[in-house]
Amino acid sequence: MQFALGSSTVWSVDTDRAVTIAPSQLKPLSWEAAATALLAISAVLLFGLGTTFPQVRAFGYAPMLAALAIGWSVNRSFARDLSIIAGCLALISAISVEADISWTNIARMGVVLSAVVIGPWLVTRYGFDDQTIQFPLRLGQPWSRLEWAWLVFVVVVAWAVLPQYFMRTGVYLNWPPLTNWSEIIRLFFGVNAVGIWDELFFICTVFALLRKHFSFWIANVFTTIIFVSFLWELGYRSIGPLLTIPFALVQAFIFTRTKSLPYTVTVHLLFDALVFLTIVHAHHPDALPIFIGV
Repeated sequence: MQFALGSSTVWSVDTDRAVTIAPSQLKPLSWEAAATALLAISAVLLFGLGTTFPQVRAFGYAPMLAALAIGWSVNRSFARDLSIIAGCLALISAISVEADISWTNIARMGVVLSAVVIGPWLVTRYGFDDQTIQFPLRLGQPWSRLEWAWLVFVVVVAWAVLPQYFMRTGVYLNWPPLTNWSEIIRLFFGVNAVGIWDELFFICTVFALLRKHFSFWIANVFTTIIFVSFLWELGYRSIGPLLTIPFALVQAFIFTRTKSLPYTVTVHLLFDALVFLTIVHAHHPDALPIFIGV
């Protein structure tokens, strides 16, 4: 099915088509799906439960190893891609991704998070001659009316919902207290940098590699579990998954349909702009009185 927008722009909603590849469509009840589910469970233990209950964090590597064992025993092509994702998750788990805007932590996260984007691209492109991981720009094609309308919708919903979530649950305290302008600037830089990285890693890398083997929604659900687990450690706790799960699912859909990384990143950064403003407002309500009902 397609929607005509304006005189010539068309936005397809055929979710059986990937951005750049024709997947082999592995079934949800398969050894490969079981291996991917184990890897998703590993992410939950490493970044989700492992953040709340540090004593269980180490157990997150067991399902990761089991996932790789199953993958390599049944499907080497699939196992290769799964191993790349697992390696990235293991590397990320070696550092803390909780909200810390010290320059030391910013540098540490910058090195590790850059490595798990650049590394898989280099390995797949030049090691395996595989162009699954791409960063499509869709140059020369203006955004449609529906795409512009979605940006407005994101801003309005984020403005209405995020302050209620952050302030009523107290999760804004997972971020630093912002006692000076230096901390505010570093928070702004950090929020935006991680937002861009989210799309480069979870969508362009994890989702793309899984989409190579599974249908759109199976790959999307597995990616979302991993993504939301990471966001839990980052600070989106309490009822945070009620917000982050729909957001993650929709972002993969937007990326697949628009074939535009800049547009997908713009959606994310608009959402994150409201996250930043909400955190600043929560700590300094009199200085930034732009929200109502909190």
